[in-house]
Amino acid sequence: MTKSRNIFLLFLLFLLLLGCEKKVERVDEDRFAFGTFFKVTIFSDNTKEAKSKIELAFKEIQRIDERYNSKVKGSLVDNLNNTKKEKFDAEGLYLLKEVKKTYELSEKKYDITMEPLMMIWGFSEEVEPRISLPTEEELRKASENVDFSKVEIENENVMIKNKDVRLDTGSFLKGYAVKKAGEKLRESGVENGFISAISSIEAIGTKGDGSPWKIGIQNPDNPSEILGIIELNNQSMGVSGNYQTYVEIDGKKYHHILDKETNYPVQDKKMVVVVNKDSFEADMFSTAFFLMPIEKVLERANIMPDLDVLIVDKNDEIIVSKNLKFTKKNK
Repeated sequence: MTKSRNIFLLFLLFLLLLGCEKKVERVDEDRFAFGTFFKVTIFSDNTKEAKSKIELAFKEIQRIDERYNSKVKGSLVDNLNNTKKEKFDAEGLYLLKEVKKTYELSEKKYDITMEPLMMIWGFSEEVEPRISLPTEEELRKASENVDFSKVEIENENVMIKNKDVRLDTGSFLKGYAVKKAGEKLRESGVENGFISAISSIEAIGTKGDGSPWKIGIQNPDNPSEILGIIELNNQSMGVSGNYQTYVEIDGKKYHHILDKETNYPVQDKKMVVVVNKDSFEADMFSTAFFLMPIEKVLERANIMPDLDVLIVDKNDEIIVSKNLKFTKKNK
């Protein structure tokens, strides 16, 4: 009787412990910033705690938006664009120095002073949509004010040595915000999470069940379809494509990634995907690699640890670096 009673008590204890286990659930929230939607996902057994951690991530995104976004009035970069000289904090100096490294890596093709050309093409809410192609004279005059080399840093001071040169943070700051939001989540103890800002992504660990995050790669010719799947495990992704932002003139689409040598949209690629460990870098590199020759991009990706790329060229050929985990969709 004693043995049977003990077995019964052990069984009862097991049931009680099983009942005390909290179910891990997916907690999501999205908000608008940087002109797009950010989505933060956490797997947690405590929904209230998860939401407080998500709030930390969004506060960090808001801080970066207000502090450094060139489109936000009163930000450091907005002030610099207007005064041509501004004292930057350590974080702002870090951002510009990393941008400069990418500018040099791309042999000056990646340039964050492209705003005059972007406006001439109609890629700005400040100008009317174009109904005809820019003239050669319009493009030539606009290109005279595209030159990141006119941006100089002396100690804490940043100066622009041309009154008509302006910085545009659109090609990198969103990725940096994703990175910093990810840091806040990790600091708060999150082990399984995901941050997405459409073209900039960071995966914290894996999904709640331990499986990798699976990201569908859009077909640039038909974004409602996918070309295949890339798996992320504690990695970041940046995407640049000819389908994301464009103007239509005389029935033809012209995308927003402009070659400063021709003043026209880049022609040899339709999409570039970068996978690495840093969403800030992935965001910059996806644009820089779109501007660079394909062979140089692959050379770079194949020698750098933790850096992989997928490129869709103008002929719809899919080109991947040697270590990228990409599963092509069967037709």
